[in-house]
Amino acid sequence: MLRDKLNDAMKEAMRARDQAALGTIRLILAKLKDVDIAARTEASREGVADDKILSMMQGMIKQRNESIVLYEKGNRADLVDKEKAEIAVIERFLPKQMDEAGIEAAVREAVTAAGATTVKDMGGVMAALKAKYAGQMDFAKASAAVKKALSS
Repeated sequence: MLRDKLNDAMKEAMRARDQAALGTIRLILAKLKDVDIAARTEASREGVADDKILSMMQGMIKQRNESIVLYEKGNRADLVDKEKAEIAVIERFLPKQMDEAGIEAAVREAVTAAGATTVKDMGGVMAALKAKYAGQMDFAKASAAVKKALSS
């Protein structure tokens, strides 16, 4: 389970005195706790599933990439390096990302399985992709591939 991997990695970073990794892992766990609290209901006190954790970490990487762009415009190389180091730590917990060809193949498969024919069917295709490939795919690229597949 991903939650256990994160806790083990935090302990390992503490033992190794790796402050950069430790700080990033603590950020991930703090964000995860926020997500768990937001997902709580009266009936369920369970934490979120691994696919939600993967999506959360993808969002964290996206935020850091956006920050890198801004820091580069502001000539803040020190902050750019810090953000890139955090991305590297977060990516250790994500499955290998799909390449362009893999994304296109997955999109073709999802379009066929959903019986989608027009752009109006895009929501169902994207939902199927997110359910099956959470954490493995850049959904911005997948969205563009779905639009292309459904508009042709």
